[in-house]
Amino acid sequence: MSVERVEEAGVETAEARTATASVRYYSVAPGVRLNVRSGPGTGYSVVRVLPEGAKVPIYCQTPGTSVSGPYGTSNIWDNVSNGQYVSDAYILTGSDGYVADRCS
Repeated sequence: MSVERVEEAGVETAEARTATASVRYYSVAPGVRLNVRSGPGTGYSVVRVLPEGAKVPIYCQTPGTSVSGPYGTSNIWDNVSNGQYVSDAYILTGSDGYVADRCS
């Protein structure tokens, strides 16, 4: 169930409040339009492009293709939506490691 669709007809469930409370939003590097891919690597197709100044939720993280970006080189990929990933090297998390649970 996606967090966006949990609130229907103005009724928010306890599950929605818990899911929303546990997800943090992180900023994409300044001046970057970031490719969102269908899997954790540069070999996956681009499904959309985030605009400059975007903030993304990180639902879980997984290893993938190593990428160099404004925040170093990383093989961590952030799941920002169902089946959508961005390289952690472009996301300001404040850490060189994992900041969310591993994707299952």
